[in-house]
Amino acid sequence: MPAARRQSAGLLLYRSVAGEVEVLVGHMGGPFWARKDEGAWSIPKGEHEPDEDPRAAAAREFAEELGSAPPDGPWLELGTVRQSGGKIVTVFAVRGDLDPAAAVSNTFDLEWPRGSGRIRTFPEVDRVAWFDLPTARAKLVRGQLPFLDRLLDHLAAQNEPAQEA
Repeated sequence: MPAARRQSAGLLLYRSVAGEVEVLVGHMGGPFWARKDEGAWSIPKGEHEPDEDPRAAAAREFAEELGSAPPDGPWLELGTVRQSGGKIVTVFAVRGDLDPAAAVSNTFDLEWPRGSGRIRTFPEVDRVAWFDLPTARAKLVRGQLPFLDRLLDHLAAQNEPAQEA
């Protein structure tokens, strides 16, 4: 029997500052990402079971990775993307604001250095920041870039970018 496809869901927080769209993303924690910046940031997201509602999973993962519940407001469906490793990622977006300094991530344990027998604890997200869309394009992992385009397309269709958060 083939293995079930891994599925992940996330929530992209956005706002408008001086008419420019900004998105909130997190730098992935752990030793692999520690010295990387470009291509090392992610939309707050996480895996979920095939029978779990992606929207519920996105809300849970947002809270786990940023330490606060998602803001109230209508959620935009940005669809799904199949990443190069085969994982199916579903992302929603919501307008809101969050102080990056207040973000507190959950943690994971990892043997580090590998083969040392020493278990260390790392945050899933080690820092959070707002970026304008051109900067976010450089920061995000490549597989998540289509979500920025979809957000921008939706906002342009709704004539939202000029509204302040």
